[in-house]
Amino acid sequence: MKTLNNKILIGLAALVLSAGLIIGCSDSFLDGPPQGSLDEVTLSNPAGVEANLIASYRVLGGWFAGVGGWGAASSNWPFGSITSDDAYKGSENLDQPDANDLELYLWSLPGAHNYLNDKWRSQWEGVSRTNSTIRLLNTVLANDPGAMGPVQANGIRGEALFLRAHYHFEAWKIWGNVPYYKEDDTDFRKSNVGVDVIANVLADLDEAINLLPDTPRNGEVGRVTRWTARAYKGRVQAYTNDWQGALTTLREVRNSGPYALEQNYHRVWTGFAEFANGPETILAFQASANDGNPEGDNANWGERLNFPHGGSPFGCCGFHQPSHNLVNFFRTDANGLPLPLTQPNNWNTIGTNLTAEVSADLPLDPRLDWTVGRDGVPYKDWGAHASGWIRDPSFGGPYSPKKNVHEQASGAESAVGWVPTQLNSVNLHLYRYADMLLLLAEAEVEVGSLENAREIVNQIRARAAAGAQGPGTDAGSISVPIDHPSITWADYRVGLYEQPWANQATAREAVRIERRLELAMEGHRYFDLRRWGQLQDVLNSYVQTERARIPNLQSAGSLENRHQWYPIPNIQIQLSRVDGQDRLVQNDGW
Repeated sequence: MKTLNNKILIGLAALVLSAGLIIGCSDSFLDGPPQGSLDEVTLSNPAGVEANLIASYRVLGGWFAGVGGWGAASSNWPFGSITSDDAYKGSENLDQPDANDLELYLWSLPGAHNYLNDKWRSQWEGVSRTNSTIRLLNTVLANDPGAMGPVQANGIRGEALFLRAHYHFEAWKIWGNVPYYKEDDTDFRKSNVGVDVIANVLADLDEAINLLPDTPRNGEVGRVTRWTARAYKGRVQAYTNDWQGALTTLREVRNSGPYALEQNYHRVWTGFAEFANGPETILAFQASANDGNPEGDNANWGERLNFPHGGSPFGCCGFHQPSHNLVNFFRTDANGLPLPLTQPNNWNTIGTNLTAEVSADLPLDPRLDWTVGRDGVPYKDWGAHASGWIRDPSFGGPYSPKKNVHEQASGAESAVGWVPTQLNSVNLHLYRYADMLLLLAEAEVEVGSLENAREIVNQIRARAAAGAQGPGTDAGSISVPIDHPSITWADYRVGLYEQPWANQATAREAVRIERRLELAMEGHRYFDLRRWGQLQDVLNSYVQTERARIPNLQSAGSLENRHQWYPIPNIQIQLSRVDGQDRLVQNDGW
């Protein structure tokens, strides 16, 4: 899709929005006719159905014309990272103060609800577009059964069902108790009480698996396939602790599917086009820069705050800054094994700037410097990260995010839009193979197959050892061997687990540690801690320690049982009201 359909995507985004497909934005929407009714007359033909489907994919990017706000970012940095021990909000206190309320766990305040409403509107917009696609398809086939062949019709339906499942699952991850909308719904003020969201998600995924081909339809990279849906089903099963189901599903994908780890960690998050949609990609937003859109709307708008600030080559804005806790988590012992596992009481001892000079002889996992910008260490191919790149180190710490940033030599940077240096065509991974493998490793541990889990973790760690951030300036030399003489800022070490794990508890901890190392700053951490039952213990301890490092966190509240789920935006509850009754019911404690 990135190569063939971006211009169609741009046009359809505007067309669909002009038809009024935004859910929950105004009372007039709730009192009006079914969504998209006029537009669905215009688009009731094969080309219109295909175009509406492309508009459904567009929502994978989170931010788009008509539905914006930083809370809509598909990476979930506001809800999965800055509310966890991975990252601070960053920047400075008065920029985006609404995000302060999220970071400080003050989720009853209006600022938090503003961000949450961005996410709510984005997810239901995606659902609305997928349901509109299915209705259009049904209309076309009813009016002219020969208008489409079965491959096209089944492919469209399967892709739409998959996307509908994804958008609902994302909403479930945030709020838990949400409605489930299908194509025949006519009143969108649905209740969220007693809804089995996961059963509906799995039903949509199962139907998608039956309908979709094994390879992208029409050969267009970015379209979902049967294997995408299978891998995603395993993810849902893992997130809901259906370990036997996850084991069966994910083993099949690993053994027979088309996915593999990239040869080098650098190729996972990169702007170089030759590495886009590589073997590790299961589901990604197909970001596009310099494609004709005058504002760069398709170039990862939702991530644009998350670049180094003014003194850097990017000019703004310094959000989503890695925490001291996260940086320390990448420390290793002399054998290259994670210090949090081998020395659980001694890994989080550094609360000052871990510059290249300070860390010169420190054993570190090389994934640290693919994930975090540190002073004196090459920042991809932009030169060494410097203290002047940080907006307010007393507020957000000394480090910068790195994964979402393009390389200078990649040509991925936008030439248009507000501060175009912050926009790029780095594909935004929503689900990648390493993520899936580690979910499979969790399942193996939970059913007692510890050796299978150890094999998977060692596979991930062996890939981590394949290359480290070096001082190179092109795709072939940015990554160097981890013991390359040019590396003077760390003693990179990645050891394998050579001996069987002693017991299930040790295996479980090793897999969870690996998941944080591999997926840091990718928006998973809060949700992982929640599903592991560790949210309150880990994050309350984190805040207690970090208060001495980041004064802003002295204002943080304690995590309580109510923080298991985010509050539903108050405005959406008000808009759900029918005859004086709220059909949406707020989550407990909010």
